[in-house]
Amino acid sequence: MALSRVCWARSAVWGSAVTPGHFVTRRLQLGRSGLAWGAPRLFDLPCRSSKLHLSPKADVKNLMSYVVTKTKAINGKYHRFLGRHFPRFYVLYTIFMKGIISIPPFANYLVFLLMYLFPRQLLIRHFWTPKQQTDFLDIYHAFRKQSHPEIISYLEKVIPLISDAGLRWRLTDLCTKIQRGTHPAIHDILALRECFSNHPLGMNQLQALHVKALSRAMLLTSYLPPPLLRHRLKTHTTVIHQLDKALAKLGIGQLTAQEVKSACYLRGLNSTHIGEDRCRTWLGEWLQISCSLKEAELSLLLHNVVLLSTNYLGTRR
Repeated sequence: MALSRVCWARSAVWGSAVTPGHFVTRRLQLGRSGLAWGAPRLFDLPCRSSKLHLSPKADVKNLMSYVVTKTKAINGKYHRFLGRHFPRFYVLYTIFMKGIISIPPFANYLVFLLMYLFPRQLLIRHFWTPKQQTDFLDIYHAFRKQSHPEIISYLEKVIPLISDAGLRWRLTDLCTKIQRGTHPAIHDILALRECFSNHPLGMNQLQALHVKALSRAMLLTSYLPPPLLRHRLKTHTTVIHQLDKALAKLGIGQLTAQEVKSACYLRGLNSTHIGEDRCRTWLGEWLQISCSLKEAELSLLLHNVVLLSTNYLGTRR
């Protein structure tokens, strides 16, 4: 009886001619078909037309919701798979996905394939195998070593521009020794401090092509305007100079073998094929030169990447 009154009330509000008996019968039919009793839904309400009209916006919204749900489920399975079977790659993958690059979920597999095919370009050194570390560091050193003869040539070209005759002779002698395969002594390099503090070899007086060659020797891009390249070289050299001072206070003996080799490689020496003791000796020579230089003489420290590393223990090939 109560249900019948409710039905009559709905009919009055909606202006429908549907009878309560018809509505009750419809509710019972729905109940028998397996739908649960509860709050009436859209199709439960009597309306003037027997046809159901859905909004296109509602259809699109439902479709998008379905796609998002399925994508999240697939992504979850993919993350669990990587975590179980490729834990090292999963660490890199999560870091990459949290970065500034956003890619569709279906492209994850492409990223994995590209990292497998191009590990040197796409993976950081932490994820290289020991053999890959040796091979890839050799490749990078070969890139920067290509600019060494060019840098020595630029030094020879500016010798006539040096006003002091003694400095001209010392720089000529140093370039000749390096070209003949001799490793220079520390005093041979420090004797040229004045040449690299002002014209023509001061940091701000270097020619554009000279700056580009030095950028390649430091494994920095050379495809930028010369003023920007000069600024980057100055900043990079200043950071190394500050690290050298801190390392000198700490002491080379406090470094592990891997840390020593990494420090030497950063400063221009291909330490992958040199023993630990020899690397420590070379790093000591570098620190002795670096800690003797003032800020205005950092151009000499920058050129030291070539001067001190080219012929050390027959590394010139």
